[in-house]
Amino acid sequence: MDLRIFTEPQQGATYDTLLAVAKATEDLGFDAFFRSDHYLGMGSGDGLPGPTDAWITLAGLARETKRIRLGTLMTAGTFRLPGVLAIQVAQVDQMSGGRVELGLGAGWFEQEHTAYGIPFPKEKFARLEEQLAIVTGLWATEPGDTFDFHGTHYDLTDSPALPKPTQAKIPVLIGGHGASRTPRLTAQFADEFNMPFASIEDSERQFGRVRAAAEAAGRKADDLTYSNALVVCVGKDDREVARRAAVIGREVDELKENGLAGTPSEVVDKIGRYAGIGAERIYLQVLDLADLDHLELISAQVQTQLS
Repeated sequence: MDLRIFTEPQQGATYDTLLAVAKATEDLGFDAFFRSDHYLGMGSGDGLPGPTDAWITLAGLARETKRIRLGTLMTAGTFRLPGVLAIQVAQVDQMSGGRVELGLGAGWFEQEHTAYGIPFPKEKFARLEEQLAIVTGLWATEPGDTFDFHGTHYDLTDSPALPKPTQAKIPVLIGGHGASRTPRLTAQFADEFNMPFASIEDSERQFGRVRAAAEAAGRKADDLTYSNALVVCVGKDDREVARRAAVIGREVDELKENGLAGTPSEVVDKIGRYAGIGAERIYLQVLDLADLDHLELISAQVQTQLS
């Protein structure tokens, strides 16, 4: 079971804070550092000092880390033109020595688009499908050849399809709860399917849909990696669990029901239940980015048991 650290910087984090978390992620033996792609905080927090851009952040971290994978859950398709995104991600992959992964989603939070003057199209899923085709198509085009795409939303003619990533193939992640279109796009374009913030039962059902879609598309279902994203709140005892829950404004019982919360043994047990339905990787949503002791505890008493 791979454990990855997943952050939500729009809730309030500087680049230096994210760098500290990424370095701790690497030093403590976690597999990867991922971040969300949002420009506006959610809920009651003030989001200070303001948003950081996902791919600018990852570019910086690419030069400051050596081992961990780096990526997004998920890059918002509404924020970037697909040709530009392909260039950005390929460049960060080069800067990291080939450690980048691209999670790409349709985009959904209308308020942040309004706040920063970003168009929020009504039809987002059809755009996402074309974006996936363009980004992966540009990367797959052989050097010296050109790439063309003529769709409903995007039109590319005689693209040199440069630059190329360092990796032969950058892993692409698709995720979500959709019952039909999401599994179909995953089967067509993705290397990993991520089920965010879902119960074991719902995850098992969605994994089954994705596996069926992969086989219908002529792929082996096991060629895909299946993962979950879950909020994490671990303490060495009940008092520490309660303290960490209070800091992030959540109730312990709710966190235990909907995430990975409790003592290390409780969290290991629940992760084992996700593994039992096919999850191979967990993205641990860490909401208090100042609490590096939390990461140390997870590394020492959760990760070691899983490995």
